[in-house]
Amino acid sequence: METSNRYNRQMILPEIGEDGQHKLAKAKVLVIGAGGLGAAILPYLAAAGVGEIGIVDDDVIEISNLHRQVIYKSSAVGKSKAKEAKQMISELNPLVKVKAISEKLSGKNVLTLFEKYDIVVDATDTISIKYLINDACLITNKPMVYGSIFRFQGQVSVFNYQNGPTYRCLYPDENSNALNCEDAGVIGVSVGIIGMFQANEILKMILGIGEVLSGKVLVYNILNNEQQKYDFDKSDFQSISRETFEEKYNKWEVEEVSFESVLDEINRDELLFIDVRNIDESPKITLKNQFQIPLMHLEKEIEKLNKSQTIYIFCQSGIRSKIAVELLQKHQFKNVKSIAGGALAMKQLLQEIKI
Repeated sequence: METSNRYNRQMILPEIGEDGQHKLAKAKVLVIGAGGLGAAILPYLAAAGVGEIGIVDDDVIEISNLHRQVIYKSSAVGKSKAKEAKQMISELNPLVKVKAISEKLSGKNVLTLFEKYDIVVDATDTISIKYLINDACLITNKPMVYGSIFRFQGQVSVFNYQNGPTYRCLYPDENSNALNCEDAGVIGVSVGIIGMFQANEILKMILGIGEVLSGKVLVYNILNNEQQKYDFDKSDFQSISRETFEEKYNKWEVEEVSFESVLDEINRDELLFIDVRNIDESPKITLKNQFQIPLMHLEKEIEKLNKSQTIYIFCQSGIRSKIAVELLQKHQFKNVKSIAGGALAMKQLLQEIKI
């Protein structure tokens, strides 16, 4: 009785009905990212009755997230996004099974995770992770529901749907230096609109209704309410095997260390600390052997770095620094590590010991 009452308004649609609701209840959807896009996608999947939802995000809620990640409360700042999103879904619809996965998506866990779900949703803002998601979807034969935001414009598409075009068909250049929302800026309604478009594609695929955005990319501009839909074809790129996937994504492993563990070494000349935050970010950290290269400029300025040095990289909270470590490792830097917790944890420790 609760099911029929809860979903009555959508079940009376002839395209859904009891059969469609049953399809939704059996569906398993994995959402990568519980930020702005995820905050728009997740409530509508749960409210519609998608039976099982996985949420992958290793980040914590910051106050700067709240203007666009509207499922979180101010009191949740500092808490796990994945766990808080799970709590929100459980309160919205207790009939939905939810799993919070508070870890970074990587080559080591991605295939195992994807194999457990029917549809994978890209709600990230990092280019390298989008390629990882795409390639893992090819290996596991899962459709990828893509969303992306750049300032006041967003894009939506569905990749690898019924052997259709992939993310690499639309964006073959893996070395793109596109900005994420943290660097380029974003208004909350942008991610809300694009996330809702993504949720719509997910529901259409589950229900088998409408026209899925496969081989098409929808571009929406919120400033002038213009939207265009572009077609693109499947390209003849080399197929990805599990062996090539493992070689590409598991060749390097990011080593993460606590700032406390390196305190005794901070004045050694052979050490280098790199701040990959943007220039205007706080709190300010000043160490003897430190300089700042925003992540978006790191590859361009990589020649300034000495591969023989031990390099410690930090950002605001420890997310971008891991990406920077991976980038340097790809350029044959051997001794480079990420500082866990970033500048926030570093500043707190420096204040405690009065350095």
